[in-house]
Amino acid sequence: MSSEMLPAFSETCNVERQQDLSEDGEENQKPGLSERFQPISKRQMKKLMKQKQWEEQRELRKQKRKEKRKRKQLERQCQPELNSDGSDRKRIRRDVVHSPLRLIIDCSFDSLMILKDIKKLHKQIQRCYAENRRALHPVQFYLTSHGGQLKKNMDENDKGWVNWKDIHIKPEHYSEFIQKEDLIYLTSDSPNILKELDESKAYVIGGLVDHNHHKGLTYKQASDHGIDHAQLPLGNFVKMNSRKVLAVNHVFEIILEYLETRDWQEAFFTILPQRKGAVPTDQACESCSCDKKFARVEGGLNSDSSEEENRHELDSPQ
Repeated sequence: MSSEMLPAFSETCNVERQQDLSEDGEENQKPGLSERFQPISKRQMKKLMKQKQWEEQRELRKQKRKEKRKRKQLERQCQPELNSDGSDRKRIRRDVVHSPLRLIIDCSFDSLMILKDIKKLHKQIQRCYAENRRALHPVQFYLTSHGGQLKKNMDENDKGWVNWKDIHIKPEHYSEFIQKEDLIYLTSDSPNILKELDESKAYVIGGLVDHNHHKGLTYKQASDHGIDHAQLPLGNFVKMNSRKVLAVNHVFEIILEYLETRDWQEAFFTILPQRKGAVPTDQACESCSCDKKFARVEGGLNSDSSEEENRHELDSPQ
């Protein structure tokens, strides 16, 4: 090989070597079969199925929204709500009767909650406000000891709270403007069972979301302040799988429902969520007695069968 051809030959070899290296690098970067075909967990599969279902039903939801808007528009056209002055404004329901009962959410436990629980309490208060506004017998709603993390969270995430109507939001403690003899603290730890609602009283609900970290705290506070206390008659009408500790909005809504129906059982079963596993106490007693009878019968059958087995063993020639 001539000296003139040597540089060209070496250059060609270098180019080929670089191509081989780049191809090897690309092959190394490609995911292997085991990486490409990793098994999907059941949870991931459910998420993918839900996502797919959500995407498939997008147009259907859009169509339903359109139909709902059209239906409401037709209803407004067919039944215009005119006031005496002829203006087209929403009519105030005449069947609403305001109750003199005062219902207080005590927000003095702000320092005992983390931000996550403060946000939950904020949502529960929003629910109470909305339900009281649409109730047939709305109560005199008070939010006391309002400040700290709760007020900050409401200022940041719900600035419209300053325009709320039919609610008394106060930074003071409820004991500063309501007489002690008018107060009744609602707490599940109280030994007193509430049978009737006295609409001349002010009932206090502890604004605390603590996941049972501070058991008996509301009962202790009521006792320390010398305030009467009681618990809703939940055990008289309802059998639950979990403890008899309800969320703030559930207690609030049960009282609103009772003011409308004057029936504790109906109020409980209208408001309590299904996850509580609530059943009427009479049905729970019947199921317990049936279970006991079944257990006795089953035990009797088992004992008979065991006696027969022993008898066969004794009679056998072995």
